[in-house]
Amino acid sequence: MARLLIVHHSPTRTLQALTEQVVAGARDPEIEGVGVEIREALDFARGNAGAEDLLAADGYLLGTSANFGSMSGALKHVFDSTFLAIGGALDATGAGDPDAAGTTKGRPFGLYVHGRYDTTGAVRSVLALTGALGWKQGYDVLEILGDPTPAEEASAYELGGTIAALLTV
Repeated sequence: MARLLIVHHSPTRTLQALTEQVVAGARDPEIEGVGVEIREALDFARGNAGAEDLLAADGYLLGTSANFGSMSGALKHVFDSTFLAIGGALDATGAGDPDAAGTTKGRPFGLYVHGRYDTTGAVRSVLALTGALGWKQGYDVLEILGDPTPAEEASAYELGGTIAALLTV
């Protein structure tokens, strides 16, 4: 059975509601053969999750708040503490090497980001890391400012379902 790992930092009611929609989409009854595992990003800081969780997954959904122009510190810690162990590599300048043939290279991922004023830096920072890992974006980034509309909530469900469905192929 394929495994989809959802790693999120959902400190607000809004992000928690979006995460619930993403999870519901990933667990849509029409999608068979995919196990969904959910980890709070802080589980990695607490020692309750680690690189082995990422290595065991076939695809990923990442959720974060946009904080001061970047992803949440909790999600950044996930990458900081696992990057090299899951196949990330650095080039001679110390930047992520997108040509590295890492352990998790080619795995699909999706990303949802919530912010009050801007999500640009958060999206850019996550995409830089997923690019250096060689992960393949399986769906458009879902960027939401302020309170989500019903259409944005439906998009969160679709995001979860799409990434899960990619693992059935």
